[in-house]
Amino acid sequence: MIIGVGIDSLRIARMENAVKREAFLNRVFTENERRYLNGKKLAAQSAAGMFCAKEAVLKALSLGIIDAKLTDIEILHKTNGAPYAVLHGSLKMEASLHISITHTEETASAVAILEEEGQAK
Repeated sequence: MIIGVGIDSLRIARMENAVKREAFLNRVFTENERRYLNGKKLAAQSAAGMFCAKEAVLKALSLGIIDAKLTDIEILHKTNGAPYAVLHGSLKMEASLHISITHTEETASAVAILEEEGQAK
């Protein structure tokens, strides 16, 4: 059964300067995520999508950005490029979490769906 849904959208231009600031990257992204972004030609676009995914996960959990550390939500990618989320720290729970990220040249968006454990197929 679905227990939460979240969606978020962001103009990529807002991320272009942010990804140049190490303090921002360290506050928002885990070491694995930063390593992934370092290898990206369009780092701002990828970072915006990952940021949206983190926000969407918070919304699916019915939490706000002040209720959790963004690094407790880690957005990783399968070998085929498909994103998935791993919850750490106080957010770790027994549930299935599904995310999807998309972007155009100007906007990134993400959706997160939270299901009771054992419901995902």
